Amino acid sequence: MKITAVLAYVAGILLLGCGAVSAAPMSGHDGHSGHEQKAGVSAGSSHADVAQHKACPHCGMDRGKFAHSRMLISYADGSVVGVCSLHCAVTEIKASKAKALKTVQVGDVQTQKLLDAEQATWTIGGTKRGVMTRVAKWAFAKKDDAAAFIKKNGGQLATYKEALAIAEKE
Repeated sequence: MKITAVLAYVAGILLLGCGAVSAAPMSGHDGHSGHEQKAGVSAGSSHADVAQHKACPHCGMDRGKFAHSRMLISYADGSVVGVCSLHCAVTEIKASKAKALKTVQVGDVQTQKLLDAEQATWTIGGTKRGVMTRVAKWAFAKKDDAAAFIKKNGGQLATYKEALAIAEKE
């Protein structure tokens, strides 16, 4: 009986410890978070994909808080993975390279609505810190929005393939 009580006690401590770890803020690869929350977007996001894929499976970040950078990856086999950023999308795609991609969608910085990543106008660089990256990469539904963003924050226009290539090197 005593051994059972001790094991139950140890299991309880381990579970509490895991909860404390998962509640801790996530760090980027360089030791700081590198994440900025878009004003007005909360964990209670109304986006259907966020309700189905609340946390990024690669870093644990809340996709509702990062609706402006989140991505939704659909595979030909019908599986779908929601991630927080282009960085974690690269991680996901590399980990699932045996699976055929069907679609890759990204949140528009302005509206947080998902759009096809290849149809988006991307920006690279600038003063606004990116999500899970040192070199910011942002997606916009409208080229005019991307141009206004660059005027305010710096950076340059890019395609999805260019943004993806940079993310793959990080």
